[in-house]
Amino acid sequence: MNRLIPSLCLTLALIGAAPANAADDTIDLLEDGKLDHWYTWLRERGRDNDPKNVFTMEDGILRISGEEWGCITTNEEFENYHLVLEFKWGEKTWEPRLDRTRDSGLLIHSVGEDGGYNDTWMHSLEIQMIEGGTGDFIVVGNKTDDFQLTVPVAEEMHGSTPVFDPDGEPVTRNGGRINWWGRDPEWKDELGFRGEKDVEKPVGEWNRLEAIADGGKITVLLNGTEVNRAIDCKPQKGRIQVQSEAAELFIRRIDLTPLNEDAAQALHSADPAKPIVAN
Repeated sequence: MNRLIPSLCLTLALIGAAPANAADDTIDLLEDGKLDHWYTWLRERGRDNDPKNVFTMEDGILRISGEEWGCITTNEEFENYHLVLEFKWGEKTWEPRLDRTRDSGLLIHSVGEDGGYNDTWMHSLEIQMIEGGTGDFIVVGNKTDDFQLTVPVAEEMHGSTPVFDPDGEPVTRNGGRINWWGRDPEWKDELGFRGEKDVEKPVGEWNRLEAIADGGKITVLLNGTEVNRAIDCKPQKGRIQVQSEAAELFIRRIDLTPLNEDAAQALHSADPAKPIVAN
């Protein structure tokens, strides 16, 4: 597989996913350059206690320093939406990942107690943000069927880790990860790692990460390319978290547009959004 790009059907489906009144419906989660839609959680400090300014807004851009482990979490729960997050990596990294790949994550369908997972995050379904692996799925669950993902995967795995393949056989996992289709099988946890098929842009350039949550389905796009897709999941709604995980991260946009009936119908009426192979 040389490179995966979205099919025309996926493109049309995504256009259809935006309601006609999207301007009215879209929620700017960084509205007015503030974090009014969020609260903070740090593993060693708890809720809304951030003396080192791990999370700051300046000129409409959110900086997550990464110095302490934790996250920002939405005040509200969401379901059935199209989320757009635009991010770029900074230069700063921290122990214990000083020389490791820059790492963060978008956690959706987050439920339960703050810090329920490793005293750091709510139990959730993660869309990984990491050099070389942005778009991987991780089940940040409690090892029960309350948190699980079903994804079509290739026959060949990366070690013991399944790899997304739109034409593959579905597998269901209630823990661990499912890699995006182009993740380098020789991936190394080292600062600045780049894979041959990486869709993510180099450090310092802006990326567009999208998550379309439609019932039990989750479609993930990175810079316009579909990189992963779950055909069923549990749970199907919850809060949204963005991690602080030892790497400096800048975010200039987090927009969430609810899927109305017309948008959901557009997603289902188009052919099932299969990527195609291109040279």
